[in-house]
Amino acid sequence: MSVSELSDTLDVPRRDSVQQRFWRRLFRHKLGMVGLIMLSLLVIAAVFAPILAGIDPAAMDLKMKNKPPSAEHILGTDAIGRDVWARLVFGARVSLSVGLVAVGIYTSIALILGSVSGYAGGHVDNVIMRFTDIIMCFPTFLLIITVASVLPPNIFNIMVIIGIFGWPGMTRLIRGQFLSLRGQDFVIAAVAVGVPTRRIIFRHILPNVVGPVVVAATLGLAGAILTESSLSFLGLGVQQPTPSWGQTLTTALQLPILENLPWRWLPSATAIAFAVLSMNFFGDALRDAFDPRQHLD
Repeated sequence: MSVSELSDTLDVPRRDSVQQRFWRRLFRHKLGMVGLIMLSLLVIAAVFAPILAGIDPAAMDLKMKNKPPSAEHILGTDAIGRDVWARLVFGARVSLSVGLVAVGIYTSIALILGSVSGYAGGHVDNVIMRFTDIIMCFPTFLLIITVASVLPPNIFNIMVIIGIFGWPGMTRLIRGQFLSLRGQDFVIAAVAVGVPTRRIIFRHILPNVVGPVVVAATLGLAGAILTESSLSFLGLGVQQPTPSWGQTLTTALQLPILENLPWRWLPSATAIAFAVLSMNFFGDALRDAFDPRQHLD
């Protein structure tokens, strides 16, 4: 008789696998599921922007400028007759692409520096951490603005700038995880039997660091979108005629538009809040799902 048959005979409850418990905890998180649905809608809008928009976001019609929402233009038009809805859904492409690429860049940098620092220790750890501390002494957004004002304002430069200056916090997180795991019995045993360092890092430690890194990257995605929107709002980000949520908000600087033409800026402001909330909700759900101490199941 097999173990499973014996368990069924004795009516012993089966223990779920780690993956099953993770997915159960994730799907139980109501706000996290709301965030996932919201995020899915944003991704769908970005992927199918040409179909959803139905019009070129750069197409101008001066006869239709500053028109309120109507059947022809569901969110109205801007100062030069461009469709606000079209620019909104195409703006989702810009925000999500900047966020994903920027987070991918600084996560890669953080994984390399944090892994080396946490596993090597000693002088290597001191050098990397002191350099990280120096970078963290300066306000990140101030550094980004300074560099962005020097380089040509385009989407590629914004991705790289946010990615280059976003790594210190995640580096410290990964280093802390490595320092904690390096002293665990399974790592000590692997070292004792002569397992190569590279295999220890990639097969024994990194898989246990994936959870915190994924959570940090998800929350960092919201921060990257806010940073891109802020730079575009200041005129240092994506330039015309490329649609951007932050760029659209510059019209709210004028009081008559702010008071009398809310369709010019309110959709973009709502989209930014929608994106950031969805990623924060889903990030919180991932954090709870990866941490079994949050639940007793």
